[in-house]
Amino acid sequence: MAAVFPLRRALNALANDGVIAYATESVWGLGCDPWSAKAVNKLLEIKQRPWQKGLILIASDIAQLMPLLDQVTNEQRRLMQSRWPGPTTWLVPVSDQVPQWLRGEHETLAMRVSAHAGVRQLCNAWGGPLVSTSANRSGQPACKTALQVHLRLADEVDACLPGQVSGAKRPSEIIDLVSQRVMRAGS
Repeated sequence: MAAVFPLRRALNALANDGVIAYATESVWGLGCDPWSAKAVNKLLEIKQRPWQKGLILIASDIAQLMPLLDQVTNEQRRLMQSRWPGPTTWLVPVSDQVPQWLRGEHETLAMRVSAHAGVRQLCNAWGGPLVSTSANRSGQPACKTALQVHLRLADEVDACLPGQVSGAKRPSEIIDLVSQRVMRAGS
């Protein structure tokens, strides 16, 4: 029952343009509502990350990402699903209707369906995908524990969910869906 209150606090923060911290497969993440420019800008300020790089959306299942997959063929969708849930992030072609604050200077958007129970619970409770990026300043090591998040970022995040990383040693693999080129080797 105790976990209900931190989840409620995190959902409230998300609904009010806040940034939250939570455990993922390999590191702690920072997340926010992808459709809130204010929240995304706050997250980018915390990270000290340029918007041009784009961001990753994380979801509990492919259904949460379906509205963004209108540029994807059925064959490509099956390929994505063959690696999900799991540590594969796909660079997916999207229409220019997807806000630039999410895709940066790209014509693709990074998407992943997580296998981490806490992330899946969070996305299900939120009712959709979240922006997800490692909990750190750009160029610095990512936080691996809640204590590291507290020491480095506590004054800047609006809520921190209890949890632990699930043991992956490396970040997710990133693959371009169209070319199937591996952009970053991963777990």
